[in-house]
Amino acid sequence: MAEQKMMHATNATNLADILERVLDKGIVIAGDIKISIADVDLLNIKIRLLIASVDKAMEMGINWWQQDPYLSSNAKDSYVFSDAKEARLEKENKILKSRLEQVEAKIK
Repeated sequence: MAEQKMMHATNATNLADILERVLDKGIVIAGDIKISIADVDLLNIKIRLLIASVDKAMEMGINWWQQDPYLSSNAKDSYVFSDAKEARLEKENKILKSRLEQVEAKIK
């Protein structure tokens, strides 16, 4: 019996290579779903999915995670009010409530 040798592809691309290439270049997957009856649109869904590395996303101008308070400690600081600002907002709120009460009293 002759021995059979297993042949391997010399240009085989593994999953890591594909993932590296996709993250480096970026990929967009787009799809539209439309449900209509008698030419009346009942539901229209547009789906856009972008897969890219953080570096590539920032290069494209996408940086939503930097302003999200749940993902960035820098964003959390911008949402925290100082005591002076909070006091000013409370004062403004009281003034607006009293003006609203005056308007409601005039209407009645």
